[in-house]
Amino acid sequence: MLFGLLPAALGPLFLRSLGETATMVGASAVLSTLIGLPLGIALVVTAPGQFLERPALNRVVGTISNLVRSTPFIILMVAIIPFTRLVAGTSVGTTAAIVPLTIAIIPLYARLTEAAMREVDQSLIEAAQSMGATPFQIIRKVLLPEALPGIVAAQTVTLVSLIGYSAVAGTIGGGGLGDLGVRFGYQRFMPEVMLAVVVVLVAIVQSVQFLGDWTARTVNHRIPRKRRVARAHS
Repeated sequence: MLFGLLPAALGPLFLRSLGETATMVGASAVLSTLIGLPLGIALVVTAPGQFLERPALNRVVGTISNLVRSTPFIILMVAIIPFTRLVAGTSVGTTAAIVPLTIAIIPLYARLTEAAMREVDQSLIEAAQSMGATPFQIIRKVLLPEALPGIVAAQTVTLVSLIGYSAVAGTIGGGGLGDLGVRFGYQRFMPEVMLAVVVVLVAIVQSVQFLGDWTARTVNHRIPRKRRVARAHS
C-alpha cells in the first residue's frame, strides 16, 4: 500500500500519473513565464503616464488577458480543441493538455507580475530617466530587480494554480493524477485512490508554497536607492 492508502498494484500507475502531472505543470510553467512576463512588463510600461505609454496597445493586451481569465478553464479547454490539435497533433493526453494549461495561465501570470511591478517606487524610474537610462535599462536594472520578490510570489501562485488546473485537465483526457483519481477513485469506487491523490496534491502544493515563500524572502535584498539608479544608468 502506497502511503498506507494506495493498493500496491496501482503503484506503477500512480507514479506514471505523478510524472504526467509534473510534465504538464513544468512545461506550462516555463511557457507561461516566457510569454507572461513580457506581457506583464508591457502592461506596466505602456500604461498611461509610463515611459513607453501606448494606451491603445495597453487596452488591447489588457482586454485579451481579462477575457481569457474570465473563461472557466474547463470551458476554455474544450473551446480551443481545434487549436490544441493543430499545435500538439492531438486533443487528448499529457502533451495536448499543456496547450490549454499554458493559454489559461499566461494572463494570470501577466496580471500578477504587472501588480508586482506597479508597486515599484515611481521615483526610482523617474530618477533613472533623468540620468539618461534607456527604457530597456530601466526595465532590466530597475523595474525587474525591484519587483523580483513580487514576481517570485506571482510564480508561486501560478504554479499552485497550474497544479489545480492539471487535475481538471486530467478529468477530460489530459492524464495525470486527476485522471487517476476520477477513473479509479470515482468510477471504480476506490476511495483510497482518491484519498491518495488528494494527499499527494496537497503535499505538492504545500511544498511549492513553502519554497516560493522562502525564495521570495531570499531575493528580497533591497539595495540602496542611489545605487540602483546609478546601476540603471551604467
